[in-house]
Amino acid sequence: MKILVTNDDGIAAPGIKALAEALQALGDVTVVAPDRERSAAGHSLTLHSPLRVFELRPGWFAVDGTPTDCVNMGIHSLLDDPPDLVVSGINHGGNLGDDITYSGTVAAAMEANLMGIPAIAVSLATYGPSDHFPDAARVALQVAAELTRNRLPDDTFLNVNVPNLPYDQIKPVRITRQGKRSFVGKIIDKVDPRGRKYFWIGSEEPSFLDDEGTDFHAVGLGHVSVTPLHLDLTNYRSMQALQAWQFGAP
Repeated sequence: MKILVTNDDGIAAPGIKALAEALQALGDVTVVAPDRERSAAGHSLTLHSPLRVFELRPGWFAVDGTPTDCVNMGIHSLLDDPPDLVVSGINHGGNLGDDITYSGTVAAAMEANLMGIPAIAVSLATYGPSDHFPDAARVALQVAAELTRNRLPDDTFLNVNVPNLPYDQIKPVRITRQGKRSFVGKIIDKVDPRGRKYFWIGSEEPSFLDDEGTDFHAVGLGHVSVTPLHLDLTNYRSMQALQAWQFGAP
């Protein structure tokens, strides 16, 4: 297999090192990742400035762009042939519920899916220091191996969240749906030493609705959460209601 590995925490992050090392058991691994942290970059693509690529060592490329840029560069420029699999991660922090809409980790897998390549996003559900990236990498290897033995349904990629636990304490995989969180956003405004105001977008500690069957519920119980995602954002349940609206002639 030819495997492309990327992330949004940057090429020096411990998660991508553990992931690339583990996936070597499945085939040839090429790493194409941002040259610095690009968390919460979402599904953004650099269109109005050139990209630069730095080969740090054989098979390891740093790109001064977003995770989506990295997948494009890997597939269309840096690899001789398209990869058989794209794995994004291991993100430092869970990508659960609504957070996937911001996630550069998930967006990289989404981009691969757009190009018809099987893809997995992997996250370790902790925001503090952790020694469990190698444990999460073992889980990622298991999921990737299972994916190679089975064909993903069309228009599907996998969002995997691993609890912050030693490998022998992690509970089995649960297939989950995307959860929902209660988000309280806030803007912090300060004044710099020159008297100019600046603003910092932040939020309070997120809280999730602990509904059974969701990604958050599974990880909270110590299980690996595997959520199948797809790109069709149409709300089909709303289409019939909208048909009754009287829009009138344009």
